[in-house]
Order: sequence, then structure tokens, then C-alpha cells
Amino acid sequence: MKILVAGGTGFIGRNLCTELHDRGHDVTALSRSPDDRGLPDGVEVAMGDVSAADSIRDAVVGHDAVVNLVALSPLFQPRGTDHETVHLRGTENLVDLAETEGVDRFVQLSALGADPQGDTDYIRAKGKAEGVVRGSDLEWTIFRPSVVFGDGGEFVEFTKELTTPYVTGLPGGGKTRFQPIWVGDLVPMLADALEDETHVGETYQVAGPEVLTLAEVTELAYEAEGKSVTVLPIPMPLAKLGLTAADPLPFVPFGPDQARSLEMNNTVTDNDIAAFGVDVDDLTTLGAYLGLEPQPIGSGTPRESV
Repeated sequence: MKILVAGGTGFIGRNLCTELHDRGHDVTALSRSPDDRGLPDGVEVAMGDVSAADSIRDAVVGHDAVVNLVALSPLFQPRGTDHETVHLRGTENLVDLAETEGVDRFVQLSALGADPQGDTDYIRAKGKAEGVVRGSDLEWTIFRPSVVFGDGGEFVEFTKELTTPYVTGLPGGGKTRFQPIWVGDLVPMLADALEDETHVGETYQVAGPEVLTLAEVTELAYEAEGKSVTVLPIPMPLAKLGLTAADPLPFVPFGPDQARSLEMNNTVTDNDIAAFGVDVDDLTTLGAYLGLEPQPIGSGTPRESV
């Protein structure tokens, strides 16, 4: 199968391109700033911006499937663009071109809680983008993952940017709940969705094996560095006020949208990993990835696999 991975040189993209290449597919990684470092020999690289349709038209031509991984991080305040442009317009352009150029399969990486009426710009844009995909004539599959971690990912680094070792404050005491999934567990499911037609027309909510609060993630991140941390609560209204006031400052990576996101849990009620023959015991915990606990049997070593 000839597969175009939009966002293919990013954190999840590099891992997915490697997985698909290892399965024998012809893979092209599409990116605004192509960089083939970390990609296997044989994976092609194409330049284009999904928010500008003319720049990606040639890249879409001739492919059997498109995977849309392009995203702005919800963890940091966007600079120079916005979620609507990247997530909604970018998806509209990819879907339109896929339909025009005869692409069959389309896999959309969305987010837990995606909702056109959601509380944050990120969640609203993701929800609207899902509507575009569902309204298309393509054979689509949508994934809604919890936060994804792994080498090159932002989750652990975000936690450390938000905090300090030894003693730190966290909005609401760090009670926001996450169910992080390792990138090495996620990408085989994305690849399976492309290869197996039983996944067409499905929306999957996928998450890791455990629920952790932001405070617990902070403790694990510093424990992996041999440091301790005590978390002190910052009242959520005060945190929102501070981030809103700091929003115009270019050197502050957080803003009011990030404050609102910290009021929303990022967990699933039903984990759809079983649709891919995966059991929760097969998944890698954040602690195992950080080297603080044993790996699941047969999972390999996450830091070497990503």
C-alpha cells in the first residue's frame, strides 16, 4: 500500500512511518520542514503545509491511504498560527484532496474529548475536524488517544517546564487525571487500522494502562532523575488568572487555554485497545518507560524501540 503520513517527521509520525515501512508499505512523510533524520531508508519525504492545499496536492496524488497526524500541541500556547487553521483547515484540505485524487483509506488522529462545543480551542478544532472526516466519502477511521509519551514526546518535558524539582506548585494541586499511552503501543494500532477493513467507520478511544494525576506524573519525572518533589496546590482561579496575564509574553509557553485544559481529565471509560487484540497488561506504563519499574513481557525496551 502507498501511504502518505501527514506530520510524518514529527514525534508520532516518525514512529508510524517506521512501523509501516517495516510492514512492507511504500511510505511518504509529509512535513512543512522535511527532515529525514530518524526515518528508515526507503521512506520518502515531501514538503507541504496542510493549511495550504496547493502545497500538498502533488504529495497526495498516487497514494492509497492518508494518515493525518498534523497537530499543534494542546500543552503549549500556539504562536504564529492557531488550532482552527491547523486542525480544521488542514483536515479539510487533506480530505478534499484525498477524495479528488482517489485515495481510499483515511486515518485521523484526533484527541480524547474532541467536541465542536468543547471548552478549549484545541478540543473544539479537533471536534470540527472529526466532523469533516465523518462527512467524507472516504473509508475513514478516527483515533482519540490520551496523551502520548515516548522519546521525542512533549508530555514529560511539559511536566518539568510547568514545575521545579524538590518543591513546586501545580494548579489545583495537580489533580488533573491522565491515562498516558506509549507511542510504541499506539502506532501498531494505527497501522492495523490501515490494513484491516473491519476498522473502517470506527472511532476508537485508546489510552494507557493506568490513570495518573499530574502530580503523580511530576513525581515520576523527577524520580527518574534521582530527585524528589513536593507538590503544593495553586488555586485554579489564581492559576487561570496568572496564565491569562502572561499570555501576551512570547517567552511564556502557556496561556488561558492550557489553564482550561488542566480542568479537564484526559481518561477513558472504555479503552478500545481490545479492538486491536491488545490487553491492558501488554501496555507500557510511564514508570516502565522511565526505567522505574519492569517492562511488560514481550514489550522490549521502550527507550530503544522508539
